[in-house]
This record gives sequence, structure tokens and C-alpha cells, in this order.
Amino acid sequence: MKILSRRQLGQLNALDLLVMILLGSAVETAMVHGSTLLRAGFVSASTLLVANRLLSHVTSRSKRMRRFFSPGPVLLVHDGRFIEEHLNRMGLTHEDVLQAVRAREHADLAEIRFAILESDGEINVVPMSRS
Repeated sequence: MKILSRRQLGQLNALDLLVMILLGSAVETAMVHGSTLLRAGFVSASTLLVANRLLSHVTSRSKRMRRFFSPGPVLLVHDGRFIEEHLNRMGLTHEDVLQAVRAREHADLAEIRFAILESDGEINVVPMSRS
């Protein structure tokens, strides 16, 4: 993966993770089973890596493909109130968001203007401005 992509482990998207899992399976199958040639494992691994690189290239150039593979940020809290529809769509609970709020050293949801689920899975919190 490092040869064909410069991404760090924390920057992997869902597609990269899927390729890594498939890569491990393809190589393991080729190494363990006597009926499968080692060359077949290298060919399947190379195919997966090249396909991943091509998809990364396409998604970096096409806004439509980028949105398909990596949806943008999702607003979870607005002015201290949960947006239930967005929480349900993202499969998050109130506790998940409150944990992120507490991690940013805010005691109460009423202190929060926005809580945003970023495309990398992190929840960022924007507090109410103090006047």
C-alpha cells in the first residue's frame, strides 16, 4: 500500500481499508493453499493495488466520484439541539455526540453551536460564542 499511495494509516478511507483486507486475504490464500500458485497471489495483490490507485486518482479529479466514495460533513447538533434525522442516518446515538462534547471540555449541550461529523469520522464541536 505504501508503494502505490502516500496516505498515512489515519488517512485511510473506507475504500483503502477494504483493499487492505482483500489484499491480506488474497496473499494469505496464495501462500497457504498448495493448489494456488504464489504467482496468482501476486497477480491478485497487484491488481487490487493498481485498482485502488486508479480509483484514488479518479476520486481526486472528479467531484461527483469524491462525493460518492466520501460524503461530506454532517451537522449533528445545531444551537444546542440534536438533529435526530442526521443522527439516525449516521447511526449515532446522543451518547456518541455527548462523549465528543465532553472530550472538548464542554459540560452541556447548551454550550454547543454546532457538532459536525467530519468525513474522517471525527466529531468536531463549535461552542457558542461568548458575548
